[in-house]
Amino acid sequence: MLCFDHLSLRRGSKLLFADASLTIHRGDRLGITGANGSGKSSLFSLILGRLEEDSGCFSMQRGTTIAHVAQETPALPEPAIRYVMQGDAELTELEGQLAAAEAAADTGAIARIHERLAAIDGYAARARAARLMHGLGFAPDNEEKAVAAFSGGWRMRLNLARALMCRSDLLLLDEPTNHLDLEAVIWLEKWLRHYQGAMLLISHDRDFLDRCIDHIVHIEQQQLTLYRGNYSDFERLRAEKLARQQAAHEKQQREIEHMNDFINRFRAKAAKARQAQSRIRALERMQRIAPAHIDSPFSFAFSHPGPVPNPLLRLHRADAGYGETTVLKRLSLGLLPGQRIGLLGPNGAGKSTLIRLLAGDITPQAGSLETAPGLRIGYFAQHQLEQLHDGLSPVQHLMMQDSGLSEREARDHLGGFAFHGDMALAPVGHFSGGEKARLMLAMIVQKQPNLLLLDEPTNHLDLEMRHALCMALQGFQGAMILVSHDRHLLRTACDELMLAADGGIAPFDGDLDDYARWLLLQRDTDDHVRQTADRTTRKQQRRQQAEQRRALQPLRNGIRKLEAEMEKLHRQKAELDTRMTDPALYETSRLEEQKALALENSRLSRQIDETEAAWLAACEELESLQA
Repeated sequence: MLCFDHLSLRRGSKLLFADASLTIHRGDRLGITGANGSGKSSLFSLILGRLEEDSGCFSMQRGTTIAHVAQETPALPEPAIRYVMQGDAELTELEGQLAAAEAAADTGAIARIHERLAAIDGYAARARAARLMHGLGFAPDNEEKAVAAFSGGWRMRLNLARALMCRSDLLLLDEPTNHLDLEAVIWLEKWLRHYQGAMLLISHDRDFLDRCIDHIVHIEQQQLTLYRGNYSDFERLRAEKLARQQAAHEKQQREIEHMNDFINRFRAKAAKARQAQSRIRALERMQRIAPAHIDSPFSFAFSHPGPVPNPLLRLHRADAGYGETTVLKRLSLGLLPGQRIGLLGPNGAGKSTLIRLLAGDITPQAGSLETAPGLRIGYFAQHQLEQLHDGLSPVQHLMMQDSGLSEREARDHLGGFAFHGDMALAPVGHFSGGEKARLMLAMIVQKQPNLLLLDEPTNHLDLEMRHALCMALQGFQGAMILVSHDRHLLRTACDELMLAADGGIAPFDGDLDDYARWLLLQRDTDDHVRQTADRTTRKQQRRQQAEQRRALQPLRNGIRKLEAEMEKLHRQKAELDTRMTDPALYETSRLEEQKALALENSRLSRQIDETEAAWLAACEELESLQA
């Protein structure tokens, strides 16, 4: 299907691939991994025809339909569901052809187009688009909203839905989960598992990769290396390869010793909850794959937070929301030292609202929030990236946060987050989203917090940085509340789960797999309720239409009688006009006949006018009743 034969590719002056070869077959499901800048997105650009190979050959099977997610969405006035439906290019083309054929009254073309629409299930296209939108988190009342009315993140979801709408042979997905919550990620996994074509997936979410792909193409040292299996298999195979190198082996031993300390620490808690067992299993797996990350550019840890207040904070019958809208009601919650909570819940259930309330971004609408003296919060949220000062460097941001920090100390600290050399002194205004997120995390670690409030901290972070963050959070000795769609991070960093739903926060009795099943069950139940409601609505509409037809039938019958009467009168008038044009009629001997025909003509004209007036009144009444 796709063939890369001794391919060399450059992006500007940088050599991405040299003499690389790879064949992708129909139905293959490949995850594309590699360091930032290694050429993952450039590989997609080559496939889409936006780049050309410098040497070697790239070829693709003729007639291959490619679906990919557009990175930009214009502020269009058209309804969102219509925008999604346009992802099916053939459907859009057929609809245009049908409109032209109907305008030209070309019955043959109309019949052929309808036949093709039936073959591609075009009559169900709107329902299919609605299911995609609902799966990605759109409420039913958002379907008719203009594309321009959505924020950037929601427009990216529309672009993803539009790509999934395409009946493609090859699906290219570049970080599709970046703008999704966990609910939408789980739905997307299920959808992708049923996708029949070939798929190339770039993602920094290892659980998502594990569930969606069966091969890994790793880009390293300008080569494409194919590994059989999912991402966990790749980590193990690559770890075995790297472990054969002495330098890698020595660093591996230090990592294993570090992780064993955590396994021993939390093993005693295993009986408390299924989460602890899940975390130990994840740590043991990480012990096996540690060498796969020995060449990571990231290395940092949270320092000991010192004495931790008990409790750190307490909510008492608190309401939280925005303006006149209340999202969470009557919350009572105490956060104790050492608690490590993963916060779950559907989109809009109040996860970010709780984080913002605890962080002090918003104040309670009712009730109270009490914080302990000595509380130091490390708060990460996506909107905080916009609060960085574009003209300042990472070093200046750290020194502004801590006036007692020297430039050397700031640079040493930033080195663990891969801010080296000139990059540590460059203005952050030109940084990518991932680089800004790393700087925010560096600033949080430097503050030595005793409470972490993290709202989707892994957005824009690559796999190596996520691994480093996971390791650092395991070593954190304060309390933590984490919202993330990265299940690997939740599983390895949190000891308990809580669920935001129905305006409240409550413990979730189960692990992340149970939560995934709960979400899918909720979605299936919602879909069933909506479909039942739709069927009921359609039945009601049909019944109302039938009742309306019955109620209007006498009026329609009256209109038909008036039409028949008008036709009869016009026929009589035409016959009379013919007789009155006979020259013989106007002889002196026929004066009486002339008078009789004139009176009949007058009568017929008056009767026609009255009947037409009655017909027009009846038609207007029918039209108003049908409106």
